[in-house]
Amino acid sequence: MRIAVPAEVFPGERRVALVPASIAPLKKAGCEVLIERGAGDRAGFPDTAFQDKGAQIAADRAEIAAADVLLQVRVGDVSMMRAGQIVIGMADPLGSPETARALASRGVTALALELIPRITRAQSMDVLSSMATIGGYKAVLLAANTLPRMFPLLTTAAGTITPAHVFIVGVGVAGLQAIATARKLGAVVEAYDVRPAVKEQVQSVGAKFVELPLETAQAEDKGGYAKAQDEAFYQRQREMMARVVAANDVVITTAVVPGKKAPVLVTAEMVRGMAPGSVIVDLAAERGGNCELTRADEVVVEHGVTILGPTNLPSTVPYHASQMYAKNITTFLLHLTKDGAVTLDTNDEITRDTLIARGGEVVNPRVRAALGLPEMVASS
Repeated sequence: MRIAVPAEVFPGERRVALVPASIAPLKKAGCEVLIERGAGDRAGFPDTAFQDKGAQIAADRAEIAAADVLLQVRVGDVSMMRAGQIVIGMADPLGSPETARALASRGVTALALELIPRITRAQSMDVLSSMATIGGYKAVLLAANTLPRMFPLLTTAAGTITPAHVFIVGVGVAGLQAIATARKLGAVVEAYDVRPAVKEQVQSVGAKFVELPLETAQAEDKGGYAKAQDEAFYQRQREMMARVVAANDVVITTAVVPGKKAPVLVTAEMVRGMAPGSVIVDLAAERGGNCELTRADEVVVEHGVTILGPTNLPSTVPYHASQMYAKNITTFLLHLTKDGAVTLDTNDEITRDTLIARGGEVVNPRVRAALGLPEMVASS
């Protein structure tokens, strides 16, 4: 089985799907690995590093396109793919389901890593958690670099410097990492999540959990993700959060619902209530933003408050982001590989949930629903 890693074509993407350390386990499983020339350069992995571990460097993109399996960070350049080929990567299947339709039209068998189920045996394949860890870490660094004050409490000969106050909204993997990073920098940290079950996690990393008197019994789905609420719920939530937002120097928002537009949690009115010099880092910018004033990949200054809307923070730390992603995708591929070939067992939850296109059809029920397609009828 020939596995190929093309250079990423998504604008600004610096990650690469495999790193040199990934080659040995794949070769041990009976695979040949082909890397497009320069694919790892922007992540800090030159061609020679891949060759030293036994990978081949492709002479041209046509050689990459002829491989049995394509591994990508972001599934793109569908035109290079061929019928029967297996493509694995992040495809945003719920947010941009048309990608799945395009893959199906090429006769590609495609598996989307965003749909990895949150079960114990799939933890080492969970790319969303890996990348969210980097996002939460980097969001705090951006905030600290932008805030016109220091984060830690300092007692100096020139007087006492009071600590910055940071409020994290949304306590998934990104939020927990943001709390831990802000605490390490010396900030006083508060956090809120619609799921009350995360209170202990917040406290375990040294933050205060903000409790709002809202009905949240149905706030979490069976996969552990936050569920979308109705507008009346979000309106009550915003009213209660306004006071907390105003009392903090930094607000970092991470609240996303898979396949949905991000809920607006910080309104323009709430921004107006913040002290001049305050900073908002909106990690939901790619989904429309949790802050009403966020603009994706732009810096907005309103009422003296700086609002940052980065959309791909893991790509700004491409070396370690690629290292983590490569571990996830390699583990996933080896899970699918039997006797040197990919075998798709749809009785397996991991395989079934991630499979989005096969045999010319979009096959994932959630993606079909997003495209407005009818449910597939099981063959007898």
